[in-house]
Amino acid sequence: MKKRVDEQLSLAEALVGRRLGTNTRLERIDALVKWYRFEKLLAGLHDAPTGRPSYPPLAMFKALLLQQWYGLSDAELEEALVDRLSFRRFLGLGFEAEMPDHSTLCRFRNDVAASELSERLFAEMTKQLDRLGLVLKRGTLIDATLVEAAVRPSGSAEEPSDPDAAFAKRSGKPGSTFGFKAHVAVDQGSGLVRAAQLTPANVSETVIADGLIQGDEKAIYADSAYDTKARRAALRARGVKDRIQHRPNKHHPVLAHWRKKRNELIGRIRGRVETTFAVLKRSYGYTRVRYLGLVKNQSHLHLLCIALNLRRALVLGT
Repeated sequence: MKKRVDEQLSLAEALVGRRLGTNTRLERIDALVKWYRFEKLLAGLHDAPTGRPSYPPLAMFKALLLQQWYGLSDAELEEALVDRLSFRRFLGLGFEAEMPDHSTLCRFRNDVAASELSERLFAEMTKQLDRLGLVLKRGTLIDATLVEAAVRPSGSAEEPSDPDAAFAKRSGKPGSTFGFKAHVAVDQGSGLVRAAQLTPANVSETVIADGLIQGDEKAIYADSAYDTKARRAALRARGVKDRIQHRPNKHHPVLAHWRKKRNELIGRIRGRVETTFAVLKRSYGYTRVRYLGLVKNQSHLHLLCIALNLRRALVLGT
């Protein structure tokens, strides 16, 4: 397949006297990743034993990454795959290859979610970036952000609501949000996402926190929502520095000066996790989930984080 694609592209380039479909960023990403490892994870997925031959799962997975980077709907992605040579290059499909339509892309994405493959795909990408020396492990910044549901909470027979979504108050803002909460662990210094978990919006940050701790970092940075004695003791036992901000309690309703100062110093580092949320929301449009249900949206969050990490890896590698 690869040789045939290269022959087709080289012939066209020779005819016009220049390189077609050049996209330096996509080419650098393509060279950075050991795609055969993803091909193994995806083996057998969407491989129909009868009927029309299915598209290569790796090409379909790459198409989903393009969808995240360029903010495309399924229909827009279908059109772009037909129209943009750089996209065909990235997928490894030639001029004569038929492109998947929007319904095929949708089914494949749903298959990835239903088979719970997204977490394994995300773990593989994280492992590769670690082996490249891009994960610094100086510390892990953990935090969460609210993301609105794809539909309104009222719902009706014609426009059903999302049974997996829930209400949660917005911190420091009036009103509440109906949707989900994205919990992330971000590597200090590199900005790479090392873990991502989606829950209904009403799930407390502290419930998910221990699952975000990687165990190989030197410190954990978090705001006061993650402040528990048990968590601090567990970090000490593992030799991980406790950089969780303190909060007032019934025994200490007013924080001592040194605790306030400590919170301030931690906040300067912990606050950098907001950059990750800003990129997800502003660059990737992640202010509202795209799909109904926790399973599909969890899979989508993993795809977003894979896409974000690959873009970030290019910056770190320069």
